[in-house]
Amino acid sequence: MSMLDGYSELLASRLAHAQRLGNMGWAEWNLRTGGIVWSEQVYAIFGRDPAEGPLPLAALAGYVEPDDLAALDELLWTVTQGVESVQAEFRIRRAAGDVRNLRVVLEPLMAPGGPTGVHGVIQDITGRRRAERIMSESRRQLLEARVQAAEERHVMLALREAILPEPAGCLDLPHTRIAVRYVPAEKTASLGGDWFEAAALPDGRALLAIGDVSGHGLPAIAHMAQLRHALIGLTMTGEPPNRLLSRLNDLVLHRLADTTATAVVGHLDAVTRVFTWAQAGNLAPVLVRDGVASRLDPPRGILLGATGDVPYRLAETRLRSGDLVLMFTDGLVERRTRDIDEGLDLVMTAACKLPGRDLDEGLDRLLEDIGGPNPEDDACLLAVGILGTC
Repeated sequence: MSMLDGYSELLASRLAHAQRLGNMGWAEWNLRTGGIVWSEQVYAIFGRDPAEGPLPLAALAGYVEPDDLAALDELLWTVTQGVESVQAEFRIRRAAGDVRNLRVVLEPLMAPGGPTGVHGVIQDITGRRRAERIMSESRRQLLEARVQAAEERHVMLALREAILPEPAGCLDLPHTRIAVRYVPAEKTASLGGDWFEAAALPDGRALLAIGDVSGHGLPAIAHMAQLRHALIGLTMTGEPPNRLLSRLNDLVLHRLADTTATAVVGHLDAVTRVFTWAQAGNLAPVLVRDGVASRLDPPRGILLGATGDVPYRLAETRLRSGDLVLMFTDGLVERRTRDIDEGLDLVMTAACKLPGRDLDEGLDRLLEDIGGPNPEDDACLLAVGILGTC
């Protein structure tokens, strides 16, 4: 074998390999002699035994799906007129019964008397079209999921607003200014069970409370509503905050299965400025006094729904004119990207700027100072500013 012959065989082998990789082949039809030549890959594309020989142009219609025959007819008519190269896509059904998507490019072979033949490149693009259909279906399902999530979020927001309407501006109680804020998670469609309550009691004191029910979505909102409304009713009994938490704990243990919750409940006497409070697994409130922020020492109390055997203790904090108390749920300080102590430090630093400001505006500024809403969890804030005695 000559060197030229060896090179020709190597080139042919590499060309055949390239055709297999691209799932494409070439064909040539001589319009004058009727001679037809197909490459090996064209036989593979059509699922045809090479022993049966290639197909004439006119016989291609026997393989093409009925809905695509018009595309084939236009392709063949155009190329046999010798006008220009043409291409089209159509589906064929092979002898085995499977359907394949083909892209066919045909080019007329010209001579002085007109076209003498047709040269074609045929590629099987079934895999590509299948991938496109899968991607299209995935995009459709994703769009439907986004629409459904948006609708569910709208329903949950509406329900939450009905259960826990956020007051506009600060709440005015004797000798105090109270501002509250519910902060929904920034990026998630799930709403949590965070809640707050600030209201004047018949005896002149103020009820101040925040809490967080475990979970997300409608179940958490439903449990939050039961817990908050139960607290409002129990408050009318006049019991101290630690006893109120004991009652709420019984409710969670016996009526809210597979649920836990945290809470801080307090009574503020605006005349004596005594803040009597208890907590159930929640972060202790922050006291800002004379420009310095510190966390109050929390009385003993585990989260609601954990056990019924551990009593809740009571704490008393005597406040002064100009003091500010900030209560919040853990969604304010917890982040996946930072330690909780770092979040607490940011909150305490930002809280020092609250006294002397409009509290409602101050809470907005505090959220900005700590990095904005939590991307993954809701939060509630309740700020109480002590004014001078009237």
